[in-house]
Parts: sequence; C-alpha cells; structure tokens
Amino acid sequence: MNDLITSPIFGVIVSLIAYEFGTYIKKKGRLSIFNPLLIAIIILIFFLQKFHISYKDYNNGGQIISFFLFPATVALALPMYKKFALFKKNVVPILIGIFSGAISGFVCVVFFSELFGLTDLLTKSLIPKSITTPIGIALSKQLGGLSSITVVAIIMTGIIGSIVGPVLYKILKIKDKVAFGIAMGASSHALGTARAMEIGETEGAMSGLTMAISGVVTVLICPFLWNLFLIMVK
Repeated sequence: MNDLITSPIFGVIVSLIAYEFGTYIKKKGRLSIFNPLLIAIIILIFFLQKFHISYKDYNNGGQIISFFLFPATVALALPMYKKFALFKKNVVPILIGIFSGAISGFVCVVFFSELFGLTDLLTKSLIPKSITTPIGIALSKQLGGLSSITVVAIIMTGIIGSIVGPVLYKILKIKDKVAFGIAMGASSHALGTARAMEIGETEGAMSGLTMAISGVVTVLICPFLWNLFLIMVK
C-alpha cells in the first residue's frame, strides 16, 4: 500500500479525480463560486488529512501535473494569434491597463502588508500574486520571497478573480469585450483567462495576451518598485 501512495501515479490519479468531481459540481451548481480548482483543492486537503498521507508522497505525482503549467501557458498563444489584429488596434489601452494593473497590484500588496504588520518576507512572497505561476515563482525568488507562499497566493488570486470578475462584469455593465479581457488577464492570470474563454473568444484572447505581457511587465517593474519602497519607507 505504501508503494502505491509513494508512486507518482497516485498523485496524478487523485488529482484528476478531485478535479473531475469539482467539474461535476460546477456543472450541477452552475454558479461561478463552484470553481473546479477550488473544490479539487478542498477535496485533496481533506483526503490527505483523513488518510494521513504526507504532502511529499502526494507531490511525487503532483509535480508531474505542475510541469504541464508551462506548456499550458504557451498554448494560450493560439487564441492570441487569432486575435492579434485586435491587439494592434487596441495596443495603447491594453498597455495602459497592464501597467496600471501591475502597479496597483504592487501597491495593494504593500499597503495591506503594512496595515496588517506582515514581514518583508511575506510581502515579497505575495507581490507576484497576479501573474501566472511559472513567472510568479521566478519573481518571488528574485525578490527573496518564499515560492510556496507565492504559489498559494497566485492560486487564490486566480480563483477569486475567476469568480468575482464575471459578477463585476455584469454589475458594472461592462460591454467592451477587450476591456473585460484585459481586466481578467491583468488581475487573475491563467484561471481568469480560462474563465474569460468560457465567456467569449475575444475576452479569452485579450486575457491571455494581457496575462503574458503582464507577467513580463511585473517582473521588470516590481523589483524597482520594491527597492524604491524600501528607500522611502524603511
């Protein structure tokens, strides 16, 4: 039995089952709060705790799934390519939205970290919360944060954004598909992009494009903003 638990196949199978169950609940519930990834995470935590399975044993297979984050991110290039003419037409508002999102995201993390008395280590780990996981981990290491905390922050940001984004879309009566895509991509990375694709091809393409550029912009400006913050406040 122990050999089965430590096998990479075990982690892959239980992850897929948990996600399929989450997808089933989403289809039945038909509410955005029933996010398949969120449900899968809850199921896995309960399962591992209930049967006293260590995260190390589970992650033998879990890291195989994590590996596919990279090709999955690259796969977003297809809808981006199909809508590239739309990007060229809206390049200025898209870039303004990306820079605004990156700067406001940084400011919010630093402000609330100071408000609640978080350490610099935690603050640096939370700064990459709005960009896709592979880039976020690299930025976290560059800043000197903890990548494990960064991954949790990125996942939670994506889940919350994918749930709240469409609701705000309706409440604020946003009609512009490009604007919605930019907002989802800049704030909730891949999970937000996946949700945007469910809403429409244009929204998904703009979100994927924004997510890619936003990751690069965030990596470039956040170390500078962090050092500037340390000089001004610390």
